[in-house]
Amino acid sequence: MGLTRCTCSLQYAPKLIPPSFRHQTTPKPILRTISNNHATISTTTMVVKARGGGAAETETAVIEKSKVIKRFQVSQGHPAPFGATLRDGGVNFAIYSANAVSASLCFIILSDLHQNRVTEQISLDPLTNKTGDVWHVFLRGDFKDMLYGYIFDGEFSPEKGHYYDSSRILLDPYAKAVISRGEFGALGPEDNCWPQMACMVPTSEAQFDWEGDLPLRYPQRDLIVYEMHVRGFTRHESSRTEFPGTYRAVVEKLDHLKELGVNCIELMPCHEFNELEHYSYNSVLGDYKLNFWGYSTVNYFSPMIRYSSAGIDNYGRDAINEFKHLVKEAHKRGIEVFMDVVFNHTAEGNEKGPILSFRGVDNSVYYMLAPKGEYYNYSGCGNTLNCNHPVVRQFILDCLRYWVTEMHVDGFRFDLASIMTRSSSLWDSVNVYGNTLEGDLITTGTPLSSPPLIDMLSNDPVLRGVKLIAEAWDTGGLYQVGTFPHWGIWSEWNGKYRDIVRQFIKGTDGFSGAFAECLCGSPNLYQEGGRKPWNSVNFVCAHDGFTLADLVTYNNKHNLANGEDNNDGESHNNSWNCGQEGEFASISVKKLRKRQMRNFFLCLMVSQGVPMICMGDEYGHTKGGNNNTYCHDNNINYFRWDKKEESSSDFFRFCCLMTKFRHECESLGLNDFPTAERLQWHGHNPGMPDWSDASRFVAFTMIDSVKGEIYVAFNTSHLPVTITLPERPGYRWEPLVDTSKPVPFDFLSSELPERDIAIKQYAQFLDANLYPMLSYSSIILLLSLDENA
Repeated sequence: MGLTRCTCSLQYAPKLIPPSFRHQTTPKPILRTISNNHATISTTTMVVKARGGGAAETETAVIEKSKVIKRFQVSQGHPAPFGATLRDGGVNFAIYSANAVSASLCFIILSDLHQNRVTEQISLDPLTNKTGDVWHVFLRGDFKDMLYGYIFDGEFSPEKGHYYDSSRILLDPYAKAVISRGEFGALGPEDNCWPQMACMVPTSEAQFDWEGDLPLRYPQRDLIVYEMHVRGFTRHESSRTEFPGTYRAVVEKLDHLKELGVNCIELMPCHEFNELEHYSYNSVLGDYKLNFWGYSTVNYFSPMIRYSSAGIDNYGRDAINEFKHLVKEAHKRGIEVFMDVVFNHTAEGNEKGPILSFRGVDNSVYYMLAPKGEYYNYSGCGNTLNCNHPVVRQFILDCLRYWVTEMHVDGFRFDLASIMTRSSSLWDSVNVYGNTLEGDLITTGTPLSSPPLIDMLSNDPVLRGVKLIAEAWDTGGLYQVGTFPHWGIWSEWNGKYRDIVRQFIKGTDGFSGAFAECLCGSPNLYQEGGRKPWNSVNFVCAHDGFTLADLVTYNNKHNLANGEDNNDGESHNNSWNCGQEGEFASISVKKLRKRQMRNFFLCLMVSQGVPMICMGDEYGHTKGGNNNTYCHDNNINYFRWDKKEESSSDFFRFCCLMTKFRHECESLGLNDFPTAERLQWHGHNPGMPDWSDASRFVAFTMIDSVKGEIYVAFNTSHLPVTITLPERPGYRWEPLVDTSKPVPFDFLSSELPERDIAIKQYAQFLDANLYPMLSYSSIILLLSLDENA
């Protein structure tokens, strides 16, 4: 397309002061004037309350007229696609803002970014550079070393839901990389926790060689998921990686995951976020609190720059390629890559939070607002993304498609996904259906049986090829485990599995029947709605809560290191310390704890559904009883490779053998719920299960086309028991796993030198079709031909 005459003005713009949230406190508002060679601006400084708890400093600026230069050829551009897009030898910029009265496209070189200064500015003409509610412009010219952002002007009226401020340089919601600081945890200029950010301009140079990479497309029933934190996985010095805490370092450690037997990694948030959001001195540990977990997104299309070894080098393009390299190398090892995505709120928080992007672009569209402009807070983090608004749900769809098509991601886990089922601020029958419906009483935030966003994602031709997992609850009291709208596509983090398994394994009465349901893939939750066992993602521990080792070591949370007087974190953990609180305990208590850890892991591996392991649990990582470690960039959250090596002959060995056993068994990853033709329940005697409230014993046999038949039993009583095994004429039960036995006899693998001797020690019992089980233990037996029959 040829260039057309456009009334856009191309300008040198003056210095801007971005929204800056600092850990210092400013005692009172200041009025000052800043001058440079191009123009003069007035700035007003005010103190606001930061969400991290400390005072923060926000500065605003008013732009005055600047002189015009000519760097680009400018034309009116196209309203689609959104974002900055290479085309026709230039770059098309398009952004949605329905309520802004004016818009400017800003360009910034890196040195100017660090000085909070706009390098060049283009004012968009609403007559030629706006189609409907989309502002757009097409540019040809020299984009070398250029970043970009937007300035929108309009009404600043929070009570009407508008936060337009012409002093703010805003991020494009569709930006593919966000540039500010290059090093994780490092403060910005003048110790600024919120230095100015800007967006990468796309170039044709940023090519990546995928080497023919294709999706692995494992059936979901075959997955073993590993939830991990990119930085925490390799940040500890014992990782001995070249670039610890980065995507590249994870690649160096993928062979560990292969050895463990996982074939899917679920990355905790890797979208751009500001780890300095909660920055404050922690007097308990003598360090600074950071947003380590990352559940506070700044931009959804951008990989977290400070998780890359390149940082801001090459304006984020190298960081994008590092993420792609991680995905490619994972696929080479047969490991799928899922992302934990946070489409329930953003880092902008409530009305006291910074104006970074969505709030300044069109606050009333992107956020769920009450009639007087207040933020609904179903996320517990200050704001709620307006997910079922037509523009926002298209934004989410576009974002997920980008990560699948451009970054080759295999699936997504949606944090607080129930928020995505709530009606938007504009939800009414006229807006949605075009006419009024009788009895339409739906109001903002009402849970919808057929939410448009979930409908779009479930039926999208691109996303139907990936895995979609819901954390089916939110902090507003909406709990949808078993009832999340699914279209036969969605799986769920099964929080009920976690709670029931914890209760039964620690020996709580009244859970034997519910525990059996968990072993079968929770048909009580998923079968009636037409879903399958693999729609249940089973977990005992996750990033949020106790680690597996702490689950058997602490009755109570110990969160003093968070600096909040132990008032944060979940108090209801269903944990048991096995008789003594804390790590310093008697030998007998420590042995029982190791047994319980094996019981939990064995349960996870023999349950129908998709098992998920939490990073570090494979070697017994402890956080000292802290169940809310969101703020710690230290050893509390770091994977300890030295500890893993110490336990390589102990619990790690057990975990590797159990995952291998699961992969080998056809019957432990069924496509449908097991029936009586395959599964039989037992009690202390064959075929006589005890489902009474006092029962602490559950056993079953499962027909397996590979193993023949397996027998699994759990004795969570404080008393030992001798059980009678099912009779199988011509066959004999042979022990494989007994969590009460010392290492390495807890798992009698085929390569174990003393295996035959160990099996003979059971002979007198097995000859009588009996097996002794200690208290708090679990077993797996295999059926083999009886040579003496």
